[in-house]
Amino acid sequence: MKITGVETIPVSVPLRPRLMIRASRGTHSTSPFLLVRVHTDAGIVGLGEVSCTPRWSGEDHFTAQHFIQTILAPLLIGQQPSQIETLTAKLEQGIAGNYFTKAALEMALWDIFGKSVGLPVYRLLGGPVREEITTKWSVSGLEPARAAEIASWAISEGFHTVKVKVGIEPGADLARVKAVRNAVGGEIRVGVDANGGWSRAAALSTVERLKEYDIFFVEQPLPASDIPGMAHLRHRAGLPVIADESVYTPQDALRLVRAEAADVFSVYVGKAGGIGPARRIVAIAEAAGMACTIGSNLEMGVGTAAMIHLAMAARGVRSEDFPCDIIGPLYYEDDLLVEPLPVGKGKARPLERPGLGVELDEKKIERYRVG
Repeated sequence: MKITGVETIPVSVPLRPRLMIRASRGTHSTSPFLLVRVHTDAGIVGLGEVSCTPRWSGEDHFTAQHFIQTILAPLLIGQQPSQIETLTAKLEQGIAGNYFTKAALEMALWDIFGKSVGLPVYRLLGGPVREEITTKWSVSGLEPARAAEIASWAISEGFHTVKVKVGIEPGADLARVKAVRNAVGGEIRVGVDANGGWSRAAALSTVERLKEYDIFFVEQPLPASDIPGMAHLRHRAGLPVIADESVYTPQDALRLVRAEAADVFSVYVGKAGGIGPARRIVAIAEAAGMACTIGSNLEMGVGTAAMIHLAMAARGVRSEDFPCDIIGPLYYEDDLLVEPLPVGKGKARPLERPGLGVELDEKKIERYRVG
């Protein structure tokens, strides 16, 4: 079987206004995506998804489409799609960065492989290590009353862990977390995510004050490059520190391990550049005695499916201890899949079908196609 072509489809599906995310890096109010179809001469088509948020990843559907069509697709055409490691190396060497773009192609290769042998991707990765994935809800950095309302809704929907966006302004951060804690009660786990928005001084003082509200973890308290500051805060905070924006690559993971700068890695298929690279990050964490969770850039169906398969098969993704952010499809007004993924009520599971297990709804693709 050989790859014969790569098709790209830019789409944009509206976010539900009441669930738009406000954080230290701005408001996540629009989500352009680039869907990818990798075609083969056997008639098997692999699906991929580029999650495009330029403020966060530096990629959008214009850059992704350009790089795929001009540089990355030519590296794949004529090659055997089952040679995933070899082709991933080609993609890594093709252009610097652009991890979400590369990830779309890599997940499509896994989709082809699974379809060709009649197995779900998580079985190709070694089989399930859990029956389902525990997930948490992300509460936007809104005024306290509104944040409390969203947190209460999430609990009513079956979530038992929430994380609150902070790092915007210390006083408002504290008021928001207090309101959420009061709304959800003492039995619900509450974490905070600063998205790198605090200075060292603000992080130390704010985390200390947040302990009053029984905080479960603090995620990315400092800018991505401040590894020494993360290490200092971790040793002072007495709370698990999750690294997100600081860890894109296995090399990033090694730096954090050596610096003792985190307790947990937030791993994305997109951010890592694919399922395989994400697994390498998980393996590094596991070898270091650390945990991993799955983070989110509000992926839609295809990207979410890839994350579910990774979490199902990776023992180091300890969703039971640090629930995952596999909730992206719940934020959108519509779903582009023929059958929605079983995501919600604090749990996520794969569709038991070959490959990623998902199929695109062609009518909806046309409805939301852009450009």
